[in-house]
Amino acid sequence: MQPYQILILIAAYFGLLFLVSFFSSRAGSNAEFFRANRESPWYIVAFGMIGASLSGVTFISLPGTVATDSFSYFQVVLGYTVGYAVIGLILLPLYYRLNLTSIYSYLESRFGKYSYKTGASFFLLSRIVGSSFRLFLVANVLQLILFDDLGVPYYVTVSATIFLIWLYTFRSGIKTVVWTDTLQTFFMLLSLGVTLIVVSDELGITAGGMINHLSESGLTKIFFFEDWKSSDHFIKQFLSGAFIAIVMTGLDQDMMQKNLTCRNLKEAQKNMFSFTIVLTVVNMMFLILGVLLTQYADLSGIDAIKDELFPAIATGGELGIGVAILFILGLIAAAYSSADGTLTALTTSFSIDILNIEKRYEEAKQMKIRKQIHITISILFIAVMLIFKYAIADKSVINKLFEFAGYTYGPLLGLYTLGLFTNIKVKDKLVPVVAILAPILSYIISINSLVWFGFEFGFFILILNGFLTLLGLILIRSKHN
Repeated sequence: MQPYQILILIAAYFGLLFLVSFFSSRAGSNAEFFRANRESPWYIVAFGMIGASLSGVTFISLPGTVATDSFSYFQVVLGYTVGYAVIGLILLPLYYRLNLTSIYSYLESRFGKYSYKTGASFFLLSRIVGSSFRLFLVANVLQLILFDDLGVPYYVTVSATIFLIWLYTFRSGIKTVVWTDTLQTFFMLLSLGVTLIVVSDELGITAGGMINHLSESGLTKIFFFEDWKSSDHFIKQFLSGAFIAIVMTGLDQDMMQKNLTCRNLKEAQKNMFSFTIVLTVVNMMFLILGVLLTQYADLSGIDAIKDELFPAIATGGELGIGVAILFILGLIAAAYSSADGTLTALTTSFSIDILNIEKRYEEAKQMKIRKQIHITISILFIAVMLIFKYAIADKSVINKLFEFAGYTYGPLLGLYTLGLFTNIKVKDKLVPVVAILAPILSYIISINSLVWFGFEFGFFILILNGFLTLLGLILIRSKHN
Protein backbone atom coordinates (compact mmCIF):
# COMPACT_ATOMS: atom_id res chain seq x y z
CA MET A 1 0.00 0.00 0.00
CA GLN A 2 1.08 3.54 -0.71
CA PRO A 3 1.49 5.91 2.27
CA TYR A 4 -1.29 8.20 1.08
CA GLN A 5 -3.69 5.23 0.93
CA ILE A 6 -2.90 4.29 4.54
CA LEU A 7 -3.34 7.92 5.60
CA ILE A 8 -6.77 8.09 3.95
CA LEU A 9 -7.68 4.82 5.66
CA ILE A 10 -6.69 6.12 9.10
CA ALA A 11 -8.56 9.39 8.51
CA ALA A 12 -11.71 7.49 7.46
CA TYR A 13 -11.41 5.23 10.50
CA PHE A 14 -11.19 8.13 12.93
CA GLY A 15 -14.04 9.80 11.08
CA LEU A 16 -16.20 6.79 11.95
CA LEU A 17 -15.08 6.99 15.59
CA PHE A 18 -16.04 10.66 15.76
CA LEU A 19 -19.46 9.87 14.27
CA VAL A 20 -20.00 7.22 16.94
CA SER A 21 -18.82 9.68 19.60
CA PHE A 22 -21.18 12.38 18.30
CA PHE A 23 -24.26 10.15 18.38
CA SER A 24 -23.41 8.49 21.72
CA SER A 25 -22.67 11.73 23.59
CA ARG A 26 -25.35 13.72 25.31
CA ALA A 27 -24.86 16.00 28.28
CA GLY A 28 -21.28 15.03 29.01
CA SER A 29 -22.08 14.73 32.71
CA ASN A 30 -19.98 12.81 35.23
CA ALA A 31 -22.66 10.10 35.42
CA GLU A 32 -22.32 9.70 31.66
CA PHE A 33 -18.51 9.85 31.66
CA PHE A 34 -18.00 7.43 34.58
CA ARG A 35 -21.01 5.09 34.35
CA ALA A 36 -22.78 5.75 30.99
CA ASN A 37 -25.87 6.34 33.18
CA ARG A 38 -26.01 2.55 33.62
CA GLU A 39 -27.85 2.27 30.30
CA SER A 40 -25.50 0.22 28.10
CA PRO A 41 -27.04 -2.86 26.40
CA TRP A 42 -25.21 -5.94 27.72
CA TYR A 43 -24.62 -7.45 24.27
CA ILE A 44 -22.92 -4.25 23.05
CA VAL A 45 -20.63 -4.26 26.09
CA ALA A 46 -19.84 -7.96 25.58
CA PHE A 47 -18.94 -7.53 21.92
CA GLY A 48 -16.86 -4.41 22.55
CA MET A 49 -14.90 -6.06 25.34
CA ILE A 50 -13.45 -8.54 22.81
CA GLY A 51 -11.51 -5.73 21.19
CA ALA A 52 -10.45 -4.29 24.53
CA SER A 53 -9.16 -7.71 25.64
CA LEU A 54 -7.25 -8.39 22.42
CA SER A 55 -4.71 -5.57 22.39
CA GLY A 56 -2.39 -4.68 19.54
CA VAL A 57 0.22 -6.93 21.16
CA THR A 58 -2.11 -9.95 20.88
CA PHE A 59 -3.20 -9.03 17.37
CA ILE A 60 0.40 -8.86 16.13
CA SER A 61 2.08 -11.44 18.35
CA LEU A 62 -0.26 -14.40 18.91
CA PRO A 63 -0.17 -15.85 15.37
CA GLY A 64 3.63 -15.61 15.43
CA THR A 65 3.97 -17.77 18.55
CA VAL A 66 2.52 -20.90 16.91
CA ALA A 67 5.73 -21.86 15.07
CA THR A 68 7.62 -22.31 18.35
CA ASP A 69 4.90 -22.87 20.97
CA SER A 70 2.14 -24.63 19.00
CA PHE A 71 -1.26 -24.00 20.66
CA SER A 72 0.11 -23.97 24.22
CA TYR A 73 -1.37 -20.49 24.75
CA PHE A 74 -4.84 -22.04 24.54
CA GLN A 75 -4.17 -23.62 27.95
CA VAL A 76 -4.13 -20.04 29.28
CA VAL A 77 -7.35 -19.27 27.41
CA LEU A 78 -9.06 -22.27 29.02
CA GLY A 79 -7.97 -20.86 32.37
CA TYR A 80 -9.56 -17.55 31.41
CA THR A 81 -12.97 -19.24 31.37
CA VAL A 82 -12.63 -20.14 35.06
CA GLY A 83 -11.47 -16.62 35.89
CA TYR A 84 -14.38 -15.03 34.08
CA ALA A 85 -16.78 -17.33 35.95
CA VAL A 86 -15.32 -16.01 39.24
CA ILE A 87 -15.83 -12.45 38.00
CA GLY A 88 -19.43 -13.11 36.98
CA LEU A 89 -20.43 -15.01 40.11
CA ILE A 90 -18.39 -13.29 42.84
CA LEU A 91 -16.97 -9.90 41.82
CA LEU A 92 -19.81 -8.45 39.76
CA PRO A 93 -22.42 -9.12 42.49
CA LEU A 94 -20.11 -7.35 44.97
CA TYR A 95 -19.61 -4.31 42.73
CA TYR A 96 -23.32 -3.95 41.97
CA ARG A 97 -24.34 -4.47 45.59
CA LEU A 98 -22.02 -1.67 46.70
CA ASN A 99 -23.07 0.50 43.71
CA LEU A 100 -19.42 1.25 42.87
CA THR A 101 -18.09 3.64 40.25
CA SER A 102 -14.48 2.80 40.98
CA ILE A 103 -14.02 -0.83 41.97
CA TYR A 104 -11.18 0.10 44.35
CA SER A 105 -13.65 1.88 46.64
CA TYR A 106 -14.33 -1.58 48.07
CA LEU A 107 -10.84 -1.64 49.60
CA GLU A 108 -11.57 1.46 51.67
CA SER A 109 -14.69 -0.03 53.24
CA ARG A 110 -12.94 -3.35 53.85
CA PHE A 111 -9.46 -2.30 55.04
CA GLY A 112 -9.11 1.47 55.14
CA LYS A 113 -7.82 4.54 53.32
CA TYR A 114 -4.22 3.39 52.77
CA SER A 115 -5.31 0.08 51.25
CA TYR A 116 -7.74 1.92 49.00
CA LYS A 117 -5.12 4.39 47.77
CA THR A 118 -2.60 1.58 47.33
CA GLY A 119 -4.92 -0.48 45.12
CA ALA A 120 -5.84 2.51 42.96
CA SER A 121 -2.21 3.65 42.68
CA PHE A 122 -1.03 0.23 41.56
CA PHE A 123 -3.73 0.19 38.89
CA LEU A 124 -2.74 3.67 37.70
CA LEU A 125 0.95 2.73 37.51
CA SER A 126 0.33 -0.55 35.72
CA ARG A 127 -2.10 0.85 33.19
CA ILE A 128 -0.03 3.91 32.33
CA VAL A 129 3.08 1.81 31.65
CA GLY A 130 1.26 -1.17 30.12
CA SER A 131 -1.06 0.75 27.81
CA SER A 132 1.71 3.13 26.75
CA PHE A 133 3.80 0.08 25.82
CA ARG A 134 1.00 -1.47 23.76
CA LEU A 135 0.34 1.80 21.95
CA PHE A 136 4.09 2.31 21.50
CA LEU A 137 4.37 -0.99 19.60
CA VAL A 138 1.56 -0.06 17.22
CA ALA A 139 2.83 3.51 16.80
CA ASN A 140 6.20 2.08 15.77
CA VAL A 141 4.54 -0.09 13.11
CA LEU A 142 2.57 2.89 11.75
CA GLN A 143 5.71 5.03 11.83
CA LEU A 144 7.58 2.40 9.81
CA ILE A 145 4.92 1.74 7.15
CA LEU A 146 3.59 5.28 6.83
CA PHE A 147 4.86 8.31 8.68
CA ASP A 148 8.59 7.88 8.03
CA ASP A 149 7.84 7.98 4.30
CA LEU A 150 5.82 11.15 4.80
CA GLY A 151 8.60 12.76 6.84
CA VAL A 152 6.43 13.01 9.96
CA PRO A 153 8.51 12.74 13.19
CA TYR A 154 7.58 10.12 15.78
CA TYR A 155 6.70 12.69 18.43
CA VAL A 156 4.14 14.26 16.09
CA THR A 157 2.63 10.83 15.33
CA VAL A 158 2.28 10.02 19.03
CA SER A 159 0.92 13.43 20.01
CA ALA A 160 -1.65 13.39 17.21
CA THR A 161 -2.72 9.85 18.10
CA ILE A 162 -3.36 10.64 21.76
CA PHE A 163 -5.02 13.93 20.86
CA LEU A 164 -7.50 12.13 18.60
CA ILE A 165 -8.31 9.62 21.33
CA TRP A 166 -8.82 12.45 23.82
CA LEU A 167 -11.03 14.27 21.33
CA TYR A 168 -13.58 11.50 20.95
CA THR A 169 -13.63 10.51 24.65
CA PHE A 170 -13.40 13.85 26.50
CA ARG A 171 -17.12 14.54 26.53
CA SER A 172 -18.88 11.31 27.47
CA GLY A 173 -16.03 9.00 28.42
CA ILE A 174 -17.12 5.42 29.04
CA LYS A 175 -20.47 5.97 27.31
CA THR A 176 -18.60 6.69 24.08
CA VAL A 177 -15.97 3.98 24.66
CA VAL A 178 -18.62 1.25 24.97
CA TRP A 179 -19.80 2.06 21.43
CA THR A 180 -16.42 2.80 19.84
CA ASP A 181 -15.15 -0.53 21.23
CA THR A 182 -17.94 -2.23 19.30
CA LEU A 183 -16.81 -0.65 16.05
CA GLN A 184 -13.17 -1.48 16.78
CA THR A 185 -13.98 -5.09 17.63
CA PHE A 186 -15.86 -5.41 14.33
CA PHE A 187 -12.83 -4.28 12.31
CA MET A 188 -10.48 -6.53 14.26
CA LEU A 189 -12.62 -9.63 13.75
CA LEU A 190 -13.25 -8.72 10.11
CA SER A 191 -9.48 -8.54 9.56
CA LEU A 192 -9.00 -11.90 11.27
CA GLY A 193 -11.81 -13.62 9.37
CA VAL A 194 -10.92 -12.33 5.90
CA THR A 195 -7.21 -13.14 6.37
CA LEU A 196 -8.12 -16.68 7.43
CA ILE A 197 -10.26 -17.18 4.33
CA VAL A 198 -7.72 -15.70 1.90
CA VAL A 199 -4.71 -17.59 3.29
CA SER A 200 -6.72 -20.83 3.37
CA ASP A 201 -7.59 -20.30 -0.28
CA GLU A 202 -3.94 -19.60 -1.15
CA LEU A 203 -2.94 -22.86 0.54
CA GLY A 204 -5.72 -24.76 -1.22
CA ILE A 205 -7.52 -25.67 2.01
CA THR A 206 -11.29 -26.16 1.86
CA ALA A 207 -13.59 -25.55 4.81
CA GLY A 208 -14.25 -29.28 5.07
CA GLY A 209 -10.56 -30.13 5.01
CA MET A 210 -9.44 -27.55 7.57
CA ILE A 211 -9.52 -29.86 10.61
CA ASN A 212 -7.47 -32.56 8.86
CA HIS A 213 -5.02 -29.97 7.57
CA LEU A 214 -4.50 -28.52 11.05
CA SER A 215 -4.07 -31.94 12.67
CA GLU A 216 -1.43 -32.89 10.08
CA SER A 217 0.48 -29.62 10.46
CA GLY A 218 2.27 -30.68 13.65
CA LEU A 219 1.63 -27.22 15.12
CA THR A 220 -1.65 -27.70 16.99
CA LYS A 221 -0.63 -29.40 20.21
CA ILE A 222 -2.58 -27.79 23.04
CA PHE A 223 -1.85 -29.72 26.23
CA PHE A 224 1.66 -29.97 27.68
CA PHE A 225 2.05 -32.30 30.68
CA GLU A 226 5.57 -33.64 30.06
CA ASP A 227 7.83 -31.21 31.93
CA TRP A 228 6.60 -29.74 35.21
CA LYS A 229 9.58 -27.37 35.25
CA SER A 230 8.61 -25.80 31.93
CA SER A 231 6.54 -22.61 31.80
CA ASP A 232 4.31 -24.36 29.21
CA HIS A 233 3.07 -27.05 31.61
CA PHE A 234 -0.73 -27.29 31.58
CA ILE A 235 -1.26 -26.75 35.31
CA LYS A 236 0.87 -23.59 35.31
CA GLN A 237 -0.76 -22.21 32.17
CA PHE A 238 -4.32 -23.05 33.20
CA LEU A 239 -4.05 -21.65 36.73
CA SER A 240 -2.20 -18.60 35.45
CA GLY A 241 -4.96 -17.99 32.90
CA ALA A 242 -7.61 -18.13 35.61
CA PHE A 243 -5.79 -15.64 37.82
CA ILE A 244 -4.82 -13.39 34.91
CA ALA A 245 -8.50 -13.12 33.98
CA ILE A 246 -9.49 -12.34 37.57
CA VAL A 247 -6.92 -9.60 38.10
CA MET A 248 -6.59 -8.10 34.60
CA THR A 249 -10.35 -8.04 34.02
CA GLY A 250 -12.13 -8.44 37.36
CA LEU A 251 -9.74 -6.22 39.34
CA ASP A 252 -9.07 -3.79 36.50
CA GLN A 253 -10.99 -0.51 36.49
CA ASP A 254 -10.82 -0.24 32.70
CA MET A 255 -12.54 -3.57 32.03
CA MET A 256 -14.95 -3.47 34.97
CA GLN A 257 -16.05 0.09 34.29
CA LYS A 258 -17.59 -1.17 31.05
CA ASN A 259 -19.38 -4.00 32.85
CA LEU A 260 -20.73 -1.54 35.40
CA THR A 261 -22.45 0.46 32.67
CA CYS A 262 -24.97 -2.37 32.19
CA ARG A 263 -28.47 -1.74 33.50
CA ASN A 264 -28.31 -4.29 36.31
CA LEU A 265 -26.36 -7.26 37.65
CA LYS A 266 -28.26 -9.84 35.60
CA GLU A 267 -27.38 -8.08 32.34
CA ALA A 268 -23.75 -7.62 33.43
CA GLN A 269 -23.52 -11.37 34.06
CA LYS A 270 -25.03 -12.11 30.64
CA ASN A 271 -22.37 -9.84 29.20
CA MET A 272 -19.55 -11.62 31.03
CA PHE A 273 -20.61 -15.16 30.16
CA SER A 274 -21.28 -14.44 26.47
CA PHE A 275 -18.00 -12.51 26.24
CA THR A 276 -16.18 -15.57 27.64
CA ILE A 277 -17.52 -17.85 24.90
CA VAL A 278 -16.73 -15.45 22.06
CA LEU A 279 -13.26 -14.59 23.36
CA THR A 280 -12.37 -18.30 23.58
CA VAL A 281 -13.41 -18.85 19.97
CA VAL A 282 -11.55 -15.74 18.77
CA ASN A 283 -8.31 -16.78 20.46
CA MET A 284 -8.54 -20.19 18.78
CA MET A 285 -9.04 -18.46 15.42
CA PHE A 286 -5.88 -16.40 15.97
CA LEU A 287 -3.95 -19.60 16.71
CA ILE A 288 -5.35 -21.29 13.59
CA LEU A 289 -4.32 -18.22 11.61
CA GLY A 290 -0.83 -18.64 13.06
CA VAL A 291 -0.59 -22.16 11.58
CA LEU A 292 -1.68 -20.98 8.14
CA LEU A 293 0.59 -17.92 8.15
CA THR A 294 3.58 -20.05 9.21
CA GLN A 295 2.93 -22.49 6.37
CA TYR A 296 2.33 -19.71 3.87
CA ALA A 297 5.59 -18.00 4.83
CA ASP A 298 7.51 -21.27 4.36
CA LEU A 299 5.99 -21.91 0.93
CA SER A 300 6.45 -18.33 -0.24
CA GLY A 301 9.99 -17.90 1.05
CA ILE A 302 8.98 -15.08 3.38
CA ASP A 303 11.61 -14.62 6.06
CA ALA A 304 9.48 -13.39 8.95
CA ILE A 305 8.95 -14.85 12.40
CA LYS A 306 7.14 -14.03 15.63
CA ASP A 307 5.88 -10.41 15.75
CA GLU A 308 6.93 -9.81 12.14
CA LEU A 309 4.95 -12.73 10.66
CA PHE A 310 1.41 -11.36 10.42
CA PRO A 311 2.41 -7.78 9.42
CA ALA A 312 4.90 -8.99 6.78
CA ILE A 313 2.42 -11.29 5.05
CA ALA A 314 -0.65 -9.05 5.36
CA THR A 315 1.04 -5.90 4.04
CA GLY A 316 3.42 -7.59 1.58
CA GLY A 317 0.93 -7.38 -1.28
CA GLU A 318 0.79 -11.09 -2.16
CA LEU A 319 -2.64 -11.51 -0.57
CA GLY A 320 -4.12 -8.44 -2.22
CA ILE A 321 -4.95 -4.90 -1.21
CA GLY A 322 -8.07 -5.95 0.72
CA VAL A 323 -6.11 -8.00 3.26
CA ALA A 324 -3.60 -5.16 3.68
CA ILE A 325 -6.37 -2.65 4.31
CA LEU A 326 -8.13 -4.88 6.81
CA PHE A 327 -4.87 -5.69 8.61
CA ILE A 328 -4.13 -2.01 9.14
CA LEU A 329 -7.71 -1.38 10.27
CA GLY A 330 -7.52 -4.35 12.64
CA LEU A 331 -4.17 -3.19 14.00
CA ILE A 332 -5.42 0.34 14.63
CA ALA A 333 -8.61 -1.01 16.18
CA ALA A 334 -6.66 -3.34 18.48
CA ALA A 335 -4.51 -0.47 19.68
CA TYR A 336 -7.18 2.14 20.17
CA SER A 337 -9.83 -0.12 21.69
CA SER A 338 -7.37 -0.59 24.55
CA ALA A 339 -6.08 2.99 24.69
CA ASP A 340 -9.40 4.87 24.75
CA GLY A 341 -10.82 2.69 27.52
CA THR A 342 -7.61 3.04 29.50
CA LEU A 343 -7.60 6.82 29.20
CA THR A 344 -11.18 6.92 30.48
CA ALA A 345 -10.49 4.43 33.30
CA LEU A 346 -7.38 6.29 34.46
CA THR A 347 -9.34 9.54 34.50
CA THR A 348 -12.09 7.86 36.50
CA SER A 349 -9.74 6.23 39.00
CA PHE A 350 -7.63 9.34 39.60
CA SER A 351 -10.72 11.54 39.94
CA ILE A 352 -12.59 9.27 42.34
CA ASP A 353 -9.89 7.24 44.11
CA ILE A 354 -7.09 9.76 44.49
CA LEU A 355 -8.86 13.14 44.52
CA ASN A 356 -12.27 11.98 45.87
CA ILE A 357 -14.07 14.52 43.70
CA GLU A 358 -17.51 12.95 44.21
CA LYS A 359 -17.24 13.48 47.97
CA ARG A 360 -15.52 16.88 47.95
CA TYR A 361 -17.14 18.96 45.20
CA GLU A 362 -20.45 19.83 43.61
CA GLU A 363 -21.27 18.54 40.11
CA ALA A 364 -19.99 21.57 38.15
CA LYS A 365 -16.65 21.56 39.97
CA GLN A 366 -16.37 17.79 39.52
CA MET A 367 -16.77 18.14 35.76
CA LYS A 368 -14.14 20.86 35.57
CA ILE A 369 -11.59 18.80 37.54
CA ARG A 370 -12.39 15.63 35.60
CA LYS A 371 -11.72 17.42 32.29
CA GLN A 372 -8.39 18.73 33.61
CA ILE A 373 -7.39 15.22 34.72
CA HIS A 374 -8.37 13.81 31.33
CA ILE A 375 -6.04 16.27 29.59
CA THR A 376 -3.22 15.65 32.10
CA ILE A 377 -3.34 11.88 31.67
CA SER A 378 -3.36 12.29 27.88
CA ILE A 379 -0.17 14.36 28.16
CA LEU A 380 1.30 11.74 30.49
CA PHE A 381 0.62 9.04 27.88
CA ILE A 382 2.51 11.07 25.29
CA ALA A 383 5.41 11.63 27.70
CA VAL A 384 5.77 7.93 28.55
CA MET A 385 5.74 6.91 24.88
CA LEU A 386 8.37 9.53 24.06
CA ILE A 387 10.51 8.25 26.94
CA PHE A 388 10.24 4.73 25.51
CA LYS A 389 11.36 5.98 22.09
CA TYR A 390 14.04 8.54 22.88
CA ALA A 391 15.24 8.13 26.48
CA ILE A 392 15.24 4.33 26.83
CA ALA A 393 15.21 3.12 23.20
CA ASP A 394 16.48 -0.35 24.22
CA LYS A 395 13.52 -2.67 23.49
CA SER A 396 14.69 -5.25 26.03
CA VAL A 397 14.53 -2.63 28.79
CA ILE A 398 11.08 -1.48 27.66
CA ASN A 399 9.92 -5.10 27.65
CA LYS A 400 11.14 -5.47 31.23
CA LEU A 401 9.22 -2.35 32.23
CA PHE A 402 6.08 -3.79 30.64
CA GLU A 403 6.58 -7.12 32.41
CA PHE A 404 7.17 -5.42 35.74
CA ALA A 405 4.01 -3.34 35.30
CA GLY A 406 2.18 -6.66 35.21
CA TYR A 407 3.59 -7.46 38.64
CA THR A 408 1.49 -4.67 40.09
CA TYR A 409 -1.65 -6.81 39.76
CA GLY A 410 -0.30 -9.24 42.40
CA PRO A 411 -0.98 -6.88 45.32
CA LEU A 412 -4.54 -6.36 44.05
CA LEU A 413 -5.01 -10.13 43.93
CA GLY A 414 -3.75 -10.48 47.50
CA LEU A 415 -5.89 -7.62 48.83
CA TYR A 416 -9.12 -8.83 47.24
CA THR A 417 -8.49 -12.46 48.20
CA LEU A 418 -8.04 -11.50 51.84
CA GLY A 419 -11.01 -9.16 51.73
CA LEU A 420 -13.46 -11.52 50.06
CA PHE A 421 -12.59 -14.83 51.68
CA THR A 422 -11.57 -13.93 55.25
CA ASN A 423 -12.65 -11.64 58.06
CA ILE A 424 -9.07 -10.60 58.79
CA LYS A 425 -8.39 -6.90 59.31
CA VAL A 426 -4.95 -5.41 58.74
CA LYS A 427 -2.82 -2.53 59.95
CA ASP A 428 -3.87 -0.26 57.13
CA LYS A 429 -0.82 2.02 57.18
CA LEU A 430 1.50 -0.93 56.52
CA VAL A 431 -0.37 -2.16 53.42
CA PRO A 432 1.65 0.04 50.99
CA VAL A 433 4.88 -1.52 52.32
CA VAL A 434 3.60 -5.06 51.71
CA ALA A 435 2.31 -4.08 48.26
CA ILE A 436 5.73 -2.73 47.24
CA LEU A 437 7.79 -5.57 48.68
CA ALA A 438 5.71 -8.43 47.19
CA PRO A 439 6.38 -7.59 43.50
CA ILE A 440 10.07 -6.96 44.21
CA LEU A 441 10.45 -10.32 45.96
CA SER A 442 8.48 -12.02 43.18
CA TYR A 443 10.78 -10.55 40.54
CA ILE A 444 13.92 -11.63 42.42
CA ILE A 445 12.57 -15.16 42.79
CA SER A 446 11.49 -15.25 39.14
CA ILE A 447 14.85 -14.30 37.63
CA ASN A 448 16.65 -16.82 39.85
CA SER A 449 14.08 -19.63 39.81
CA LEU A 450 15.86 -21.76 37.21
CA VAL A 451 19.10 -21.69 39.21
CA TRP A 452 17.48 -22.06 42.63
CA PHE A 453 14.67 -24.51 41.85
CA GLY A 454 15.18 -25.68 38.27
CA PHE A 455 11.73 -24.22 37.66
CA GLU A 456 10.30 -21.57 35.28
CA PHE A 457 7.41 -19.51 36.60
CA GLY A 458 6.19 -17.93 33.34
CA PHE A 459 2.64 -16.58 33.80
CA PHE A 460 2.60 -18.41 37.14
CA ILE A 461 4.51 -15.48 38.67
CA LEU A 462 1.20 -13.65 39.18
CA ILE A 463 0.09 -16.36 41.62
CA LEU A 464 3.38 -16.15 43.52
CA ASN A 465 3.05 -12.38 43.68
CA GLY A 466 -0.50 -12.57 44.98
CA PHE A 467 0.48 -15.24 47.52
CA LEU A 468 3.38 -13.14 48.87
CA THR A 469 1.04 -10.17 49.18
CA LEU A 470 -1.54 -12.30 50.99
CA LEU A 471 1.13 -13.67 53.34
CA GLY A 472 2.41 -10.16 54.05
CA LEU A 473 -1.11 -8.90 54.79
CA ILE A 474 -1.68 -11.78 57.23
CA LEU A 475 1.60 -10.89 58.96
CA ILE A 476 0.37 -7.32 59.52
CA ARG A 477 -3.08 -8.39 60.67
CA SER A 478 -4.67 -6.13 63.24
CA LYS A 479 -5.09 -7.32 66.83
CA HIS A 480 -8.64 -5.99 66.73
CA ASN A 481 -9.95 -8.82 64.46
